[in-house]
Amino acid sequence: MLEVYIDGASAGNPGPSGIGIFIKGEGHHIKISEYIGETNNHIAEFTALNRALEKAVELGSQLVSVRSDSKIVVASVEKQYVKNEEYKPFLETAIQLIGQLDLFFIKWIPDQENKAADALAREAILKAK
Repeated sequence: MLEVYIDGASAGNPGPSGIGIFIKGEGHHIKISEYIGETNNHIAEFTALNRALEKAVELGSQLVSVRSDSKIVVASVEKQYVKNEEYKPFLETAIQLIGQLDLFFIKWIPDQENKAADALAREAILKAK
């Protein structure tokens, strides 16, 4: 099983944004820190989820457990619904990627349990400046 921690960060809302992903399990220990341009925090969070799911599929994993401190991302995936039209394409992509996995879990965690992914997201913004 892959344990995946994700986070998005924006310096301003909108503003320069980055994603952080920390993946462990199945012999992997992967850190991803990517600048994603100017956007808002929610889009950064959804982008982190989709990038993490792409990586899990690429690694060939069939059992993935994602942890996020974004309540909107976790609730949207669980309900497979998002009210804001701006986020629908991101959710649709996530649902398509999740469909390629045998088993998928997503869980909300408090900020203090997501420090590795948060640091990677913030690092991405700093690298871009």
